[in-house]
Amino acid sequence: MDKNGFALTPPMGWNSYDYYDTTVTEDRVKANADVMAARLKQYGWEYVVVDIQWYAYDAGSKRDRYQYIPFWKVEMDEYSRLLPCPDRFPSSAGGKGFRPLADYVHSLGLKFGIHVMRGIPRIAAHSRMKIKGADATADEIADPYSICRWNPDMYGLNVEADGAQQYYDSLFELYAQWGVDFVKVDDICRRDMPSAKKEIEMIHHAIRRCGRPIVLSLSPGPALVDQAWHYKKYANMWRITDDFWDRWPLLLNMFERCEMWQDHVAPGCWPDCDMLPLGYIGKGFGQERYTNFTRDEQVTMMTLWCMFRSPLMLGAELTKLDEWTGSLITNAKVLRLLTHSCGARQIMRDEEQAVWVSEDTDGRGIYIAVFNLGGKERRITVCAEELELTGIDSFTGMKFEELWSGDIAINTGDVLETAVPSHGARLFRIERPV
Repeated sequence: MDKNGFALTPPMGWNSYDYYDTTVTEDRVKANADVMAARLKQYGWEYVVVDIQWYAYDAGSKRDRYQYIPFWKVEMDEYSRLLPCPDRFPSSAGGKGFRPLADYVHSLGLKFGIHVMRGIPRIAAHSRMKIKGADATADEIADPYSICRWNPDMYGLNVEADGAQQYYDSLFELYAQWGVDFVKVDDICRRDMPSAKKEIEMIHHAIRRCGRPIVLSLSPGPALVDQAWHYKKYANMWRITDDFWDRWPLLLNMFERCEMWQDHVAPGCWPDCDMLPLGYIGKGFGQERYTNFTRDEQVTMMTLWCMFRSPLMLGAELTKLDEWTGSLITNAKVLRLLTHSCGARQIMRDEEQAVWVSEDTDGRGIYIAVFNLGGKERRITVCAEELELTGIDSFTGMKFEELWSGDIAINTGDVLETAVPSHGARLFRIERPV
């Protein structure tokens, strides 16, 4: 199987983390999947991803002390493989795993994904549990010095040990049986531990052997740009940032990160700007809230993510999807950039403004994104020659469509000049002269 055929365009979907943290349940996953199928599927949104600690009992019950309760009870089979906690995912009881939930998601015409941590459960290693397809036991393939800095559930693998590859093979054999389409692997992308690079390769091989096309997403970032070749060879998505939340300095910083990675975007290979903190988020973290981003900042985020062609993962509670957020994530002309644009690049950026340009794959359309990074409204001017596009040396007489507002105008001057609100963006499409 060619992994680049699994995700020819940037994956789009919903992930439970931003709203539920560790506490999502089967009923809530289904409820969000129902909304996606009814309101978002037609616009390309298709993945439903259950994020961290779906195997843990009492997850979130000690949130004032622990995000991840150390050495707590988890659900696991005889081969050291974590299973969904039946208290939270009742259809998994009796060894069914995520198969019933995946079947439900698939019945809606959507795809199903899960989050996993790098490595093997520490409890499995301490109990010397079996590994399917190997003579080794969990303690013999675990590296007790390879522990995630924020989640104590797992040991990394001793990648040279007999049985290590068989363990990952057995995991993805199980995920394929469940009908999993997407796996987000945590504690691996930025390679905090020396074994992480090799574990990415082992997971890639396990996916190839399982016989099911499973999109591989690596987290958290920042990914190492000098290792872009490695991510592109073995993964479909890799985080270029640590966890991204609704704070303007984090969004401002993404312009630098996207510029750094703009030349590494390709079918099946997607540098990932992380989740979109839109709508209602934060309940599992102790306080439900509406995103702190202003509407203009939300437009900026969506514009940059789509121009850059980042994967789009919503973190909102979709059953509370408001009209504004809904309009933001169902703008078909903006979302077209994900599937029908190429060559996106930042052509200028300073403390006050940034400009990006890309081209439609049909060869006719040109996209220009103009961003106001400053604290007050300003007029931003773009000269045609700055774009360095063949056949475009003036904007005089060209038709501009602003894709967020729908406004269409014929440009009367040599340059594009537009007013942009503080922290806001304008996204234009023009037709290349025939």
